Amino acid sequence: MGNEKAEPKAKGPRVLVTGASGNVGAPLVAHLVQGGASVRVASREGTRAPPGTTAVRFDFEDPSTHAPALAGVEKVFLLRPPAVTDVNRHLLPVVRAAKDAGVRHVVFLSLLGVEKNPVVPHAKVERFILEAGVPHTFLRPGFFMQNLSTTHREDIREHGELFVPAGSGRTSFIDTRDIAAVGARTLLEEGHEGKAYDLTGSEALTYAEVAALFTEVLGRPIRYPAPGALRFAARWYGRNVPASYIAVMTGIYTVCRLGLAGTVTPDTEALLGRAPISMRQFIQDHKSCWL
Repeated sequence: MGNEKAEPKAKGPRVLVTGASGNVGAPLVAHLVQGGASVRVASREGTRAPPGTTAVRFDFEDPSTHAPALAGVEKVFLLRPPAVTDVNRHLLPVVRAAKDAGVRHVVFLSLLGVEKNPVVPHAKVERFILEAGVPHTFLRPGFFMQNLSTTHREDIREHGELFVPAGSGRTSFIDTRDIAAVGARTLLEEGHEGKAYDLTGSEALTYAEVAALFTEVLGRPIRYPAPGALRFAARWYGRNVPASYIAVMTGIYTVCRLGLAGTVTPDTEALLGRAPISMRQFIQDHKSCWL
């Protein structure tokens, strides 16, 4: 399958990237290739390889794929797919396999505030990585701007609404392109082991302010009706979305409504040497997806 093809020669480290086709993984892979890394792109099929990379078969739910994908790898970018809810069964074995394979650095995409929220899956993964003694870096980003171009795209495009139950709470959004740039730096450079970086943009916005920016950039009204949790859940239930997923989303926006998602940190700017991408710039760059 993926490992049958010789890997491209590179001067940098050999890195396995999970979640390589996602909003963080895709730009991360591009940065790593540009930085000279030898990149293995992990996927269930083991057939998707962007230019300059090698595809390998890797399935969180199939332990037999772990050791072959990790053989000879020096560094791993580890991302928990949303579908992987049982981290004890499907994610912690990957950490064990990485340690057994001699991986010398795991960069884990975690969650802002995870150290204060022990019930989220990311907290369990962080604890296990620490207990396993694997050299690591924890990236703890805030809310992805890209949620607005994926999860909430239909409401914005079809209904002219930013329909989330966040009240008037502020949120420190971050563009996943900035997360990818930070991730690449921590993988390509030495000296990030044992660090945890809290990644946010440079401002905390209410969803009313975000709707106003959408209105300005798109040139048409985008409202923020500030729905309650029940109205929000009812709309998503009508779309045949699983109740468990609706509950997770409602919980996330309850955190926003309570004013607990507005922390702004300097880590992103310090690591990238520039200001983070702004919400206005994000909307401008993705304008076509809401038109």
